[in-house]
Amino acid sequence: MGLVMGTFSMQSNKQDRTYRKDKIDDDFELSIVCHRPEGLDKLEAQTNFSKQELQVLYRGFKNECPSGVVNEDTFKQIYAQFFPHGDASTYAHYLFNAFDSAHSGSIKFEGFIMALSTLLRGSVREKLTWTFNLYDINRDGYINKEEMTDIVSAIYDMMGKYTYPALKTDTPKQHVDAFFQKMDKNRDGVVTLDEFILSCQEVNFLYIYTIIIVPPTYSCLLL
Repeated sequence: MGLVMGTFSMQSNKQDRTYRKDKIDDDFELSIVCHRPEGLDKLEAQTNFSKQELQVLYRGFKNECPSGVVNEDTFKQIYAQFFPHGDASTYAHYLFNAFDSAHSGSIKFEGFIMALSTLLRGSVREKLTWTFNLYDINRDGYINKEEMTDIVSAIYDMMGKYTYPALKTDTPKQHVDAFFQKMDKNRDGVVTLDEFILSCQEVNFLYIYTIIIVPPTYSCLLL
């Protein structure tokens, strides 16, 4: 009996050492691949969310992205769920780049929550500035007609062929021509941030430019 117990004890000790080693290895691996966000107190001070709201949002973020960061492929997969009848990949690409302000190829919770705070609870100017940066694809401080066409076309692709009324092939171009005519105040072929904000405030374009961005972005955290 003593021999059996001694053998069991040796095996248990060996298994325990193996378990501890595996756990150390796992913890080391997690420390490399997982990103832990800044303290909630700091994020609460930097955003328009309460600590309780940040906790809920972080749980949703971690549920979708256990590593604590979102790459572009994952972002596209999440976003596509909200537009099953269209192709959201191109628009999601542009939106991902807008969230990835550090150009790191991934979105951390801090960056995501800062952008979400602006889109949901920022001032009108803050929302429009963020949206301007989305349209400014090459980030040169201006929006040209090609950039606006790329974004608007991506939006129509995302909405899909089941829109009502049915969209014509040249609809994106027609809309861009109309938008650009209103926004390019000095007719120099580009739209500045001031021109963009002024035009949106004049004709309430804020609704048009944020209604597509905000709801699916926010909802994807609550899946």
